[in-house]
Amino acid sequence: MATHLVIVNPTAGRGAAREIVPRVDRLLKEHGISFDRVFTERPWHAAEMARQAVRNGYKVVVALGGDGTSNEVLNGLMEAREAGEGEAALGILCVGTGNDFAYGVGVPLDLEEGCAALARGRTRPIDVGHAKGLRYFGNGIGIGFDAVVNVQAARYKRLRGFAVYFVAVMRTLLFYYRAPLTRIELDDREMELPALMVSIMNGRRMGGGFLMTPHAAPDDGLFDLCIGARMNQLQMLALVPRFMQGTQIGHSRIHMDRARRVRVVVKEGTQVVHADGETIALDATDLEFEIIPRALRVVC
Repeated sequence: MATHLVIVNPTAGRGAAREIVPRVDRLLKEHGISFDRVFTERPWHAAEMARQAVRNGYKVVVALGGDGTSNEVLNGLMEAREAGEGEAALGILCVGTGNDFAYGVGVPLDLEEGCAALARGRTRPIDVGHAKGLRYFGNGIGIGFDAVVNVQAARYKRLRGFAVYFVAVMRTLLFYYRAPLTRIELDDREMELPALMVSIMNGRRMGGGFLMTPHAAPDDGLFDLCIGARMNQLQMLALVPRFMQGTQIGHSRIHMDRARRVRVVVKEGTQVVHADGETIALDATDLEFEIIPRALRVVC
């Protein structure tokens, strides 16, 4: 029996994933990796196949795609783990737009290097976030501004990589500056402020190049938070290069924090939410998150 199951999202990377399958097959064979390959056919299919892969005894389940594909596979592996059905390591071959999760956990972004890493088989344990009642996540949650950017980015079909998110940020700056009154509970303390955005991170980066929490570690048992207070559009624009460099820490409108458990209550209206680049709510008002320490092994 093959040891690896490769789950291909053919739409990842604006369709690039389907095109590179022959190349991936060749590279994996050259490295002596025993594998089977399947294609996703619908949303959440990767999660279903990953969970079944654990039941079938695969040792490594590989997501061939972007952050959304990795998130689904991660969810399938976590569901199998929580149900007592067994465990498998997560492998990632990057063909996506942002590849932020892979970046944060030390997976090579280059395809050939990614296949070589699978052949070496070295793994590391990472923490996994859980948005209660919604899904697990590996990289981060975005509430507010960055979640709206994610919705905008999905509309640009001809752009790839960081350019997609940079254009989406510029577009969002033109019309989005809502900062509803929000209560944020962090372990045994809380704060209340008009929040433009709340990023709850296990990794360091979102949007292919924005370092939301540059000092985050995916195996320290803590979320890193980046909270943006109300600001005008000029202030928002001035912060864009700072987020690209990770130097927004210390800015008067940015609050950084850490916690094991987080609750976000939107007290005025609702907010858009994404998890690992996948929109999971358009009208959220009350959300709870917890970190599950060292819950999953990743080939890196």
